[in-house]
Amino acid sequence: MIYVDADACPVKAEVERVGTRLSVPMAVVSNGGIRPSQNPLVQTVIVPQGPDEADKWIAERAGPGDVVITADIPLAAKCVEAGAQVLKPDGEVLGPDNIGNILAMRDLMADLRSANPFLQGGGRGFTKADRSRFLDALDRALRRAKR
Repeated sequence: MIYVDADACPVKAEVERVGTRLSVPMAVVSNGGIRPSQNPLVQTVIVPQGPDEADKWIAERAGPGDVVITADIPLAAKCVEAGAQVLKPDGEVLGPDNIGNILAMRDLMADLRSANPFLQGGGRGFTKADRSRFLDALDRALRRAKR
């Protein structure tokens, strides 16, 4: 199963295309505002409004053999701990070997931003190269999950 943390996810169409090609069921989870897919492999899940409801839904279900697509680092950490493979939309693989450092860096940057209101994260834009890396990483992750 592929779980997509769909709120603000830039690669939903790519996930559906690759998942369909490999016949993998998908759950696209959001707080609403997502157009349901007509694809029989895609389950559109609308969770109640509230902080982290989509994350909770995914974290309760993801496990070994699943692939989770999210940019949310705390959700990624829970899913990695549960045994799922996790990809960020830019193709970065989050796993047991790097999730601790990534979570610590996220927390450090949050602390720095709260201590200095002039330090704001701008982040970089999503590029064609990111999309290409994501497609490659998703294909590899799904092939590993099928084994």
